[in-house]
Amino acid sequence: QVQLVESGGGLVQPGGSLRLSCVASGSIFTIYDMGWYRQVLGKQRELVAVISPGGSTNYADSVKGRFTISRDNAENTVYLQMNSLKPEDTAVYYCNVGFTTTTMPGRSWGQGTQVTVSS
Repeated sequence: QVQLVESGGGLVQPGGSLRLSCVASGSIFTIYDMGWYRQVLGKQRELVAVISPGGSTNYADSVKGRFTISRDNAENTVYLQMNSLKPEDTAVYYCNVGFTTTTMPGRSWGQGTQVTVSS
C-alpha cells in the first residue's frame, strides 16, 4: 500500500504564491510519473501538471508560465510552485503518483488540499 500526504494549501490573495508538497510512503519499489490535479465542486477533476522520473514536464495551458512542478526522487516527493495565482485557480488540489511495489503496479491519490485565491 502506498500513501500520499499533501500539504501547503491555504488562502492567498490574487497575484500571490503557494507551494504544494506531496510525499509518498509505503511499499514503494519504483515511482514513475507524479502529478497534480485539481477539482472544483461540480466539475471534473483536471490535470494541472505532471512530471516524469527523468524530469520531463507537461502543464495545462491555463497554468503554463505560472506554475512549476518538480520532484525529489530521493525523498519520494513532488512539489507544485504556484505563482501569480488567480481566483480561477481556486480548487481542491490532488497529488497522483504511479508506482510499482515489489509485487504489482498501482496508482494512488492524495487526500486533497484546498487552495483558495480571494481578496
